[in-house]
Amino acid sequence: METSFEKFARRESGLSVVVPATLVLVPLLALLILSAIRNDWFVFGLVLFSIAAASVSFIAAGVSKQRDSARFDHKRIDWVTSEPEVQRQNLNIEVAQLLKILDVEPTQLGDLQSAYIVAEDLAIRQIQQEENVPILRHVTIGKTPFDAILVRNDIVCCIDISFLVAPELRQDKIDAMFRKVATVKQHFDREGIKMRLRLMTVLITQLTAEDDQKLRSALGKNRFEATPVDSLEIRFLDFESLQRIYVTD
Repeated sequence: METSFEKFARRESGLSVVVPATLVLVPLLALLILSAIRNDWFVFGLVLFSIAAASVSFIAAGVSKQRDSARFDHKRIDWVTSEPEVQRQNLNIEVAQLLKILDVEPTQLGDLQSAYIVAEDLAIRQIQQEENVPILRHVTIGKTPFDAILVRNDIVCCIDISFLVAPELRQDKIDAMFRKVATVKQHFDREGIKMRLRLMTVLITQLTAEDDQKLRSALGKNRFEATPVDSLEIRFLDFESLQRIYVTD
């Protein structure tokens, strides 16, 4: 199986050129025909020149987009599925933190593991729905594992998911995200891969409205100033809302 991102990347549709071209050229053609019927050759010449100029412009824009698409290094970025042991270890670390915050008995470990797995699955479904691109789950890129990755044009988006039951995102968690994506950036630089990196931090929350507002206020810009990537996005998803969308009526 070929594991290059080229098979999964969503590129810009040719409609981005075709639609504007249609909106411009169709009225001009109608005006051209009308001026010919009325024997208004001066207007006919002006419209004909406009059609020619617009056609050249749209053709050049289409060629430019094709060239931009061709320069993307999708074929040079290989991914592998994260080892089950790595996935299990990451799950256990997150669930252990939930046990500590919720102050529940270790006998509930299984229930929390199941809840975390469901929450993560629903979150990735929602992201794929919103982004409208294929998403790779639990893959390793540049020897660095991520919960998910998506690719659009020249952007590789690394997705890190957290399940929060308290209005706090630990700083060590943020630092770990930055270290991981910095490792991928170094890999791209070392291999000469001309793709931009984006970090998407997905926070699945199960909080009261008051605690949710407290969390958003605590995640000030200064906590993410050290990001090593071109862009960073924090996306909030409510666990109960996700269940209503994908599980219950």
